[in-house]
Amino acid sequence: MKPLKEIVGENLTELRKNKKLTQFELAEKLNYSDKSISKWENGDNLPDLETLNELCKFYGVTLDYLTHPIEENKSTYVLDKDISKRNLVNHILITVLVDLVIWFIATIIFVYALINKREGDFWLSFIYAVPVTCVVTVAFVRAYFKRVKLLYFIFWSIFIWSALTCAFLTALPEEMVWPIYLVGVPAQGAMVAWYFIRRK
Repeated sequence: MKPLKEIVGENLTELRKNKKLTQFELAEKLNYSDKSISKWENGDNLPDLETLNELCKFYGVTLDYLTHPIEENKSTYVLDKDISKRNLVNHILITVLVDLVIWFIATIIFVYALINKREGDFWLSFIYAVPVTCVVTVAFVRAYFKRVKLLYFIFWSIFIWSALTCAFLTALPEEMVWPIYLVGVPAQGAMVAWYFIRRK
């Protein structure tokens, strides 16, 4: 019997060719190097479990599909694409619902303050909701949608500037804290550098 590395390699090669992708194109889609793809397909290396799971999702097959020889009838190991789409939609809906709960709480705080004629800038509850929403969304994106680096970049960037805005608006007007936004410049620069390093 062939070694597991070879079996997985042959299956990965077949699946990639069925999708009419070159190793370089696949590497770009998965954010890996084409050398890694080549090693997997040649049976030199076996991807780690997280990567195998990612490959299974990408190709719409189960782990059993990858670990069984090509000669075998593996039709039972092919994932139902409709189920995958439903799972994706469910994950997006859960993320949106949790974000809406945050904004609902912010609205309750604001309305409660208006009804009870409380003094203070309770409209700030909506401003505070922005960085909280970003953190929660990033957590869900990380859990459900692996390797979506552009989303990380967008939400962390919004978090940086909205958190600084919260600090600025919370301070007393006479304190002149506008220089706090200068902190955002190197933070944003670091985010841009991180994004492009991770892409490569």
